[in-house]
Amino acid sequence: MPGGRLTEADRRRIAAGLAEGLGYTEIGRRLERPASTVMREVTRNGGPDGYRADRAHEATRRRARRRKQPRPPAPPVLDSGHGRDPRALQDFTESFTDLLTQQGLPRMAARVLACLCVTDSGALTAADLVERLRVSPASVSHAVAFLEQQGLLERDRASGTRRERYVIDEDVWLRSVQAALEMNDALLAASQRATGILGAGTPAGDRFESCAAFLLLVSESLRKAMEQWRQSQATRG
Repeated sequence: MPGGRLTEADRRRIAAGLAEGLGYTEIGRRLERPASTVMREVTRNGGPDGYRADRAHEATRRRARRRKQPRPPAPPVLDSGHGRDPRALQDFTESFTDLLTQQGLPRMAARVLACLCVTDSGALTAADLVERLRVSPASVSHAVAFLEQQGLLERDRASGTRRERYVIDEDVWLRSVQAALEMNDALLAASQRATGILGAGTPAGDRFESCAAFLLLVSESLRKAMEQWRQSQATRG
């Protein structure tokens, strides 16, 4: 196929053309390929005098395999204090990242949040995250913006410095549940409105009415759980 990858048969025809003393343009015409394609193929595989179709094809396959093999990510830099097992901590961080991703977080946002969660301080600068995760500043910036929008982290500045830090605390999941509650309430209101528009007793209206009843139960349960948590924290404090 013109413009596609060279096949083993194409390479045998290139070798035959070179043996006949043909130039790249003529070989390309016979293959319905640009002369530049033939020239690159021959140049990277031994030149006009050393080109062999079988060796060229095998070399191309090896290069393709190398390109397909992703480089393993560098292990994150983790806190090593308190006698922790670095391997166990790394394994947990990776599995926790996977769990957050399964919950719907973008992969980079999940990595940033997991990295913050396993630090004792719960606070890291952009430079800290770049170093620990071995990623670009832009990747960290996009992930932080997403997490901040979801209410999963906050920004502050360490005393005596102008460097901005990204912070989580023990209320990180409380804020996450609060965001989920707000979304649930919005769906509840929409379902109740749909029931009125579609008409109770109709198939579509009944479907939305059932959804509204369930969503109301979820909202009430979430509010009760959040209030119980706040009371327990106040008592402990």
